[in-house]
Amino acid sequence: MKRNKWMLVAGVVLACAVGCKSQSEEEKLAEYNAWEETFMEEYRTYIADHAEDSEAVQAYTDAKIEEYKDYNLKAIKKNAKNAVGVTALKNLYGLLENDELSECLDLVTPYVHGEDSSFVYSLKESLSAKAKTAEGMMFTDFEVNGVKFSDFIGQGKYVLVDFWASWCGPCRREMPNLRAVYEEFHGDKFDMLSVAVWDKLEDTIEAAKEENIVWNQIVDAQQVPTDLYGIEGIPHIILFGPDGTILKRNLRGDAIREAVSEALDN
Repeated sequence: MKRNKWMLVAGVVLACAVGCKSQSEEEKLAEYNAWEETFMEEYRTYIADHAEDSEAVQAYTDAKIEEYKDYNLKAIKKNAKNAVGVTALKNLYGLLENDELSECLDLVTPYVHGEDSSFVYSLKESLSAKAKTAEGMMFTDFEVNGVKFSDFIGQGKYVLVDFWASWCGPCRREMPNLRAVYEEFHGDKFDMLSVAVWDKLEDTIEAAKEENIVWNQIVDAQQVPTDLYGIEGIPHIILFGPDGTILKRNLRGDAIREAVSEALDN
């Protein structure tokens, strides 16, 4: 679940919203917003009409995400100097690969101001954090209420770390996968750690009981680790090697077990 805003909506025939020279900045932004509102509604309508056909919904969603990316990337490139560009980036950045995000940031940075400057600066900081904690890099330590990340990481075991929150639906839905992995692999070579972020302590404690989290936990971490690791959405699941090397990032679903099994077999 994204803490930031991102939309699963469809694209349409590219129109003046992506950069008609004859329009004012306000008109361009109004047309862009109208486009997005229309296709949010189209997306919701399709999902409602096909709710019983999960395969159709998934195929439709996958296709529309790609159309949405294409439309917004073009909007950013054609409107880097005006409000449409940064608005499109705000809607799109959660779907971009690091190199795509870096290119977009380079385009809009010279022209942003006010709150938009803070947004762009934050994205740049996140991108830098991701680069420092990419797969193959050594872990970055942090401390929360006297508990260090290094108390668990780099201690000779493979460790699967789940950054989560009690209110996060996708986080809760990954719990059965995590429990299954823990029950299958926990031992001398493998352990797990849950790190609660962006959450109230009492809610975390209650949810951990409900989810039967019996492995190690760091609670009340808030944004300390997410800032360091450039985590913009949760759950974010990372597999660390015995020496603390980051082996895999952003694991979900069946890929969690596959990554752990492959690591332990090597």
